[in-house]
Parts: sequence; structure tokens; C-alpha cells
Amino acid sequence: MKDNDFPPGDHTGITGYHAHIYYDEETRETAARLRGRIWEKWGFDIVMGRFRDRPVGPHPEPMFQVAFDKALFAEFVPWLMYNRDGLVVLVHPEGEDAHDDHVYYPLWLGGFYEVRREFLRSGQRSA
Repeated sequence: MKDNDFPPGDHTGITGYHAHIYYDEETRETAARLRGRIWEKWGFDIVMGRFRDRPVGPHPEPMFQVAFDKALFAEFVPWLMYNRDGLVVLVHPEGEDAHDDHVYYPLWLGGFYEVRREFLRSGQRSA
């Protein structure tokens, strides 16, 4: 992608965020501990997704999702930066375009995976 291909967006359409915490067979237990710590700290302020032990939607690796309100961003994301326990995390806005939210506007912690753009281009909602 060239800089001039970057689509301008409107952040005022953001309704919330998703954090996708990726793991594999070797790190699933680490992910389970992190998931428990997230639930202990944030509880009903977040929506905790289930473990997806296979790639699902645009996500190329197993993961679980944490959905959170935009008011929690400034507290939750820094906490996740310091407490992700070596796992790769994708944080993306929930705006008007799922493709752009995952491809152009994400925040990556600890690494990067190429999301499956073809799924997002199909117009389906992400997992």
C-alpha cells in the first residue's frame, strides 16, 4: 500500500473497539490466563468472546475477542500493552467499514498478522 492509497476516515463514526488476542497451541494457556485477568479487572464493562481455536472471519490465527466501549480505550489499551504476556494483539475500531477498520486503522501490539482481506471485502461482519 502506498501512502496515497490510504483512505481518509471519520473517527466520529467509531462506536467501540475490538481487541483480538491471538494464540496458538503452545500459547493457549497463556491466552487463557490473560483472558481471566481481563475478566477479573474489567468484568461487565467489556464483552468477552469465546476461544476460537481455528482461524475465523478475517483472522488468520486462533484468537479470542474483547469488545469494549470507546470510553475505555485510554485505560484498557495501555493496560493490555503492559499485560499481553507476549501475545500478539490486534485492536481495531468499530466504525462504518469493517474492511478499513481491520486493514487501514488497526493498532498492533507485539507483532502483526496479515488479515484476510477477501473475507472483509465480501461485506460480512467480522468475528
